[in-house]
Amino acid sequence: MSTRERIVQLIDQVPDYCLNNLQSYLQGMIAADEAADDAYCEQLHQAYENDPDRGQFMSEDELCKELGIVL
Repeated sequence: MSTRERIVQLIDQVPDYCLNNLQSYLQGMIAADEAADDAYCEQLHQAYENDPDRGQFMSEDELCKELGIVL
């Protein structure tokens, strides 16, 4: 049995109330733009690499103090 045939077989078992979600999911997969996703990830990576605060860590105590949390 091919992957496509198995998927169709599984879809036939999905309850009707789940079909809208499944349809949205499948449409999203079809419309996914790998190049745009890769470009976005590269942009995030470059922003991280260029961040002057990169690698600056706070202790738990410092973070709690800054957020006003008393442990």
